[in-house]
Amino acid sequence: MDARLALREQIEGAHQVLEQTMADVTSEQAQWSPPGKANPLGATYAHTILGEDMIINGMLKGSAPMVATSFAGKAGLSEPPPAPGQDIADWARRVKVDLTAAREYAQAVYKNTSDYISSLTDDDLQRTIDLTAMGLGKQSLGWVLGNIVIWHINAHCGEVSCLKGLQGARGYPF
Repeated sequence: MDARLALREQIEGAHQVLEQTMADVTSEQAQWSPPGKANPLGATYAHTILGEDMIINGMLKGSAPMVATSFAGKAGLSEPPPAPGQDIADWARRVKVDLTAAREYAQAVYKNTSDYISSLTDDDLQRTIDLTAMGLGKQSLGWVLGNIVIWHINAHCGEVSCLKGLQGARGYPF
């Protein structure tokens, strides 16, 4: 199996588990503010999708994210996210997420990511990405896809599962 196919299968698997975990989430569950400093479930889901959109389009492709172009005003968010690098805690407590619209945005982001990965060559996967500002040094594009994009989805899927459990619902679907 080549690296592109492996990365695409892993990211598509992460998308499937996230969407299966989100499948039965109600609007009330999505907007519930947990005690402490945890973010609401809807904001966590939105952040996951936004992060992928911004990493793939902004960081890796050098284009505007879909939330600012084809999904401007249609991503299911009551207000835009803060600029990259800014604290999302206040935004996460304020934002209201329309799950139907957010799921449509997610599907478009997932397709964009899959198409992007399919377009890459082995040489592309070796291209160096400077993540020094994030404290991660210089890494290959393949490393970024596997250790940032896929990790980000899986980590926040775990948060979503926990937030469902705190509300008495089943977290992961299996």
